[in-house]
Amino acid sequence: MKYLKLIVATAIYGVLLLAIYYAHIAYFKVNVLFYSSIIDAVIAAAVAITLIVTIKWFRVFSLFEGLQLLCIWLLLGYSFAISVPTVIDRSLSFYILEKIQQRGGGIKFDAFDQVFTKEYVKEHRLVDVRLTEQQQSGTIAIKDGCVKLTERGNTIATASRYFRAHFLPKQRLLLGEYSDALTDPFRNSSTQMDYTCN
Repeated sequence: MKYLKLIVATAIYGVLLLAIYYAHIAYFKVNVLFYSSIIDAVIAAAVAITLIVTIKWFRVFSLFEGLQLLCIWLLLGYSFAISVPTVIDRSLSFYILEKIQQRGGGIKFDAFDQVFTKEYVKEHRLVDVRLTEQQQSGTIAIKDGCVKLTERGNTIATASRYFRAHFLPKQRLLLGEYSDALTDPFRNSSTQMDYTCN
């Protein structure tokens, strides 16, 4: 009987999460989709745990089991936030599938550079979205037309470059060939650029 109540309680959490997420995206302003989805998961967990505590039928759980349930719900909410709205919003893979579908089911292979540089960046307002996310995260500051790393941003960029260089695959399949190109994507980057600022 306790397992049934556990399943019902988790189903209630799932319904609450989806309802709160939908209400949030439909009726409220969203600064960063991932962060707002996490907030939705926390709100849904708080409402669900309140229901579990106040509804007599659910009073079979000990305090420890209630805390475990709350942790499970928060993990499920995090998984939802990162695996569904955030992935669909950010995923280049989904964009490729959607773009091929939009163009009638097929796109010439040699046109993909054009698709990404002329369509993807513009259609998804990629620069605006990513700069907004970084600004909201406190990793960049935009002042007088110059986008600068904050101290936090510099720390994260350093950690990211280190992880990329040491903990990404050295033999990754890229269009039929194994390569370590993505462990140092700036390897062949031009050093002469006129867009830097102070």
